[in-house]
Amino acid sequence: MHTSSSTLYVGREDRFLRRTKSAKTGLYFLMAAISSMFLLFLIAYILRSQVSDWEALSRPWQPLSDTGQLWFNSALLAVAGVALECARRSVKDSDNNRLTWDCMLLACAATVAFLIGQLLVWKKLVAMGFVVSSNVANAFFYLLTGLHGLHLIGGLVVLTVATYRCKRLTFDRQEPLRLRTKSSIELCATYWHFLLLLWLGLFALLTSSPESYAAIAKLCGF
Repeated sequence: MHTSSSTLYVGREDRFLRRTKSAKTGLYFLMAAISSMFLLFLIAYILRSQVSDWEALSRPWQPLSDTGQLWFNSALLAVAGVALECARRSVKDSDNNRLTWDCMLLACAATVAFLIGQLLVWKKLVAMGFVVSSNVANAFFYLLTGLHGLHLIGGLVVLTVATYRCKRLTFDRQEPLRLRTKSSIELCATYWHFLLLLWLGLFALLTSSPESYAAIAKLCGF
């Protein structure tokens, strides 16, 4: 009887490892596709910035000269990433189920706060008259930050499911549930770290000076 139970457990763990490996491979392909898409947009951004009608939003008289809100938003996304990393580490210990759940709740809250903060930046730009049609740089800002936000919202759906599983772990300590929860958290943590790095790259580009755009364009041979 004991041998049969051990064999069943090993078989279940093997299936879990195969599914986890497949899920990670799929996530890596997704991140590669997202990276390629944003790279193409960034190349278009640099090329378009060299046209004479370009009005960079980072000029001293432009709204992005004050990056306080964007820095705050960046900190929120970093908090979400750190919380997910803590959850990834704590889920390995069956005695830390409550800590794992708290970390997941913090990650969800920080992510939602980041998205709200981005909407506030949009609202500020619109109130100041910086709409999509008034300047090509405006259109690129809304496009790039909007796409990033959409990918974050998509990940938030998976994060919500993983958080629900963490809640279940506080009263249901069966190993299959722990394995599924562990896999979900690892995937979310990887994806959030990726989106944080992507956002920091976008942040640096969108708030750079026209001289920086010109230097990048020259370096790339545009």
